[in-house]
Amino acid sequence: MSSSPERQAYFDELITSATSTLHSDEVLLANLAGEATDFIRLNNNEVRQAGSVDQQKLSVDLIAGQRHVGGTINLTGDTAMDNARVGALLGQLRAQRRLVPDDPYLLYNTDPTSTDNVKTGEIPSPETALADIRAAGQGKDLVGIYASGDTFHGFANSLGQRNWFQSSTFNLDWCFYLQADKAAKNLYAGFDWNDNAFARKVDWSSQQLTALAREPKVLGPGDYRTYLAPRAMEEVMSLLSYYGAFGRRAHETKQTPFLRMLAGDAHLSPQITISENTAGGVAPNFQSSGFIRPDEVPLIVDGKLTDTLVSPRSAQEYGVPTNGAHGGEYPESMAIAPGSIPADGVAEALDTGLFVGNLWYTNFSDMSACRTTGMTRFATFWMDSGEIVAPVSVLRFDDTAFNMLGDHLEGLTDDAEVLLDPSTYLERSTASARLPGALLREMRFVL
Repeated sequence: MSSSPERQAYFDELITSATSTLHSDEVLLANLAGEATDFIRLNNNEVRQAGSVDQQKLSVDLIAGQRHVGGTINLTGDTAMDNARVGALLGQLRAQRRLVPDDPYLLYNTDPTSTDNVKTGEIPSPETALADIRAAGQGKDLVGIYASGDTFHGFANSLGQRNWFQSSTFNLDWCFYLQADKAAKNLYAGFDWNDNAFARKVDWSSQQLTALAREPKVLGPGDYRTYLAPRAMEEVMSLLSYYGAFGRRAHETKQTPFLRMLAGDAHLSPQITISENTAGGVAPNFQSSGFIRPDEVPLIVDGKLTDTLVSPRSAQEYGVPTNGAHGGEYPESMAIAPGSIPADGVAEALDTGLFVGNLWYTNFSDMSACRTTGMTRFATFWMDSGEIVAPVSVLRFDDTAFNMLGDHLEGLTDDAEVLLDPSTYLERSTASARLPGALLREMRFVL
């Protein structure tokens, strides 16, 4: 059972069968999540582990009035076995539901809207991809993981709604390792493999690897002209997102890092436009309660707050329409509109200053002021006249987003890079982002 039609038909039959066993006052919501993934782990440019994963899990919510209880099982693909397991799960949930109180914020879609969205891509076979990757790492200590294949999600309810979303992607998360804590890290991910794009990334990582062998430059605390590569931007944006920058509940309870923007005391640069771009991502275009997500939700336009991500629970609590956000109300398919700095001319645009490829340990030093902090990671370089001079010893930054994405932002690159979350904990992540690099007139480093 590997093709999309077969998986869809199996899911439909499973939920149709479960629906026939419901009591007259019950509503069933069901969500399927699965993947068919090939993966390869490499170390010292040699294959250390290779294999494939084909898995799918079913999560259900059994509702009666305002009471509901949910549960999850793994599916086997055997009709009789899976029907029996779903039936047993529903029996357990029915017994548990008697013990729970009404949920005042329960909201699910009662207007059945069925969809079918399958995104195909030009992905090389694992053998071809491996040959290309090992050729790129010839003579180097290449360390990384390559994952490719389909991720798929389905929604079905006892009201007759059926939704399917499937996407084919690849994700190579790798670095060229030098020694100790010295490595040039990179990511190549997307929907269509392009040999030239991969070659450019390999060439840049090779240049970084050569530069890493030089004596590190030690910088003292201060404000430095800085370029944040897309992966570094992702760290900053993820921090803001996960702590409620774009969620309706966080805005209503005043627990958002954009509190000053809500009060009208601050704004971002007019160059900044941020959206939840579901149409361009790999997350499903429907939500676990059956609400359809719009192709795009504008969150910040020209530096000003425009909209928020509203989950069904927040919609019910605050009396506003939902736009299909999940319970966490953070972007799953974030996009920042690109600017005008040529992506292949970043070094020249930076001229002299810091090139920051990655950040980590990002956190808030003062969330109410949107002040962030974190460390540089892997290959951070001092540039002079557009040329790499030396790697820079680890630095800690401490600056506000209103500076980095506001007053101190000189410009964004003209190309937004596709960044797929490489996480494979329990399952392949479907979070993604399309982010440009950012050139800052100055960024504050404190040690």
